[in-house]
Amino acid sequence: MPPAKKRTRSYDPVKIRAAVLAQFGNVRAAVATLTPDQLALPTRLGDWAVRDLVAHVGMSLRAVSRLVGLPEPAKQDGTLLDWPSAIAAEAPDIAAYARDLAVRHPDPAAYLAATEERFTADLAAHPGTRLLPTSAGALPLADYLVTRTVELVVHTDDLNSAVPGLDIPYERQALAACTRLLADALAAKAPGGSTEVRVPPYAVVQCVAGPRHTRGTPPNVVETDPLTWIRLATGRLTWTQALQDAKVSASGERADLSAYLPLMT
Repeated sequence: MPPAKKRTRSYDPVKIRAAVLAQFGNVRAAVATLTPDQLALPTRLGDWAVRDLVAHVGMSLRAVSRLVGLPEPAKQDGTLLDWPSAIAAEAPDIAAYARDLAVRHPDPAAYLAATEERFTADLAAHPGTRLLPTSAGALPLADYLVTRTVELVVHTDDLNSAVPGLDIPYERQALAACTRLLADALAAKAPGGSTEVRVPPYAVVQCVAGPRHTRGTPPNVVETDPLTWIRLATGRLTWTQALQDAKVSASGERADLSAYLPLMT
């Protein structure tokens, strides 16, 4: 018998909208406390300073406002799982635009406040079914908002890494959606059923070609925590370093995921 087709994961649009706004609010509150010296600190993102990273966080919501202003596509031709690989190709342009935004908006707190106000108005004006012409194809607004949880959680982690003691909290639903989307993207990139990847408490996926596991303890198991998984999936942490630091447990001959990571950078 052919393997059963995996169901596409669904997300509660109401919870996702609330999660995006909550995580953005967490970032806004933290950015309001940053001093000029802290805004000038380097980050782990190449030559970006913290002020450039903050500008990019605003871009994550401004992207929605920009896309709803474009003509609506006739039909959906993309999926959520197309997004991680599609966004990687835009990295150079994104970096340049973030630096330009940081120069044009020298008051980060005011910039984020205006961004949130416009984003909230756009959410009120458009249903979740409204199609957006994204880099991953035409996607419903409700689906595109799931990708915003990835942007916000990943860059919250970047900010926490750059500014000692900042400790921006992670909204639970945002962290969960980010973890699940990236786990599903791995399963799409490395289809199969020989390896089980566990990211408790949010995600479990089967991936990697080979003998399919059906019952009992899987022969190939990878397990890690959500933030470690997100760092691996986005290139903030290498597979080798994660193993050396005991951030990941991997057992079985098909439990090495280094050939499939990162999923996006």
